[in-house]
Amino acid sequence: MENIEIKEVTLKDISQLQNIGKQTFADTFGAQNSPAFMEEYLKKSFSREKVSEEISDKNSEIYFAEIDKKIVGYLKVNFDQSQTELKDRNALEIERIYVIKEYLGKKIGQALYAKAINIARQKNLQYVWLGVWEENPRAIRFYEKNGFEKFDKHIFDLGGDKQTDILMKKDLN
Repeated sequence: MENIEIKEVTLKDISQLQNIGKQTFADTFGAQNSPAFMEEYLKKSFSREKVSEEISDKNSEIYFAEIDKKIVGYLKVNFDQSQTELKDRNALEIERIYVIKEYLGKKIGQALYAKAINIARQKNLQYVWLGVWEENPRAIRFYEKNGFEKFDKHIFDLGGDKQTDILMKKDLN
C-alpha cells in the first residue's frame, strides 16, 4: 500500500484546493447532473474568494491527502457555527471527503475519515455528522460501514437544482 500523507491546507494552497475540489466534485456527480447546474455550483463553490474564506475560517479545517507529493484527495471539517446545519458545539461536521477517481479504493477516503474522527476525539466532541446525497450509494455504504446511522434529511442546492441529502451521524462515546 502506498504511503498516504495528510497535510493541513493553508492560504498558499488556494489554487490546488480549487482544482481538486472542482475535479473531484465533477467526477463524483457530473454524470448524474445537468452540466448547467454543475457549472453554476462549481463556479460559486470553488471561486477563489469562497475557497479563501473556507481556509481562513477558524471553525473549519481542510486537509489534503498526498501520495508521493501528489494531491489525491481532501477533507473539510467544520465546528460550532461553521457547521452547515446543526451548529452543535459538541459535534464535528464532515462537510467533504473527496478522492480523485483514479485513487478510489486505495484507502485514501478511509485515511481522511480517520483524520476527521481523530480531530473530533482530540476536541472531546460527542458525535460526528454529515450529509450525503441520496443518489450516492458508494458514499452511503462507506459511512454505514464506519458506524454512521441515518437520522434526517435536508435539501442541498446544486447550482439551483434542489436535491435531497441524507444526514448521518456517529456517536463517539
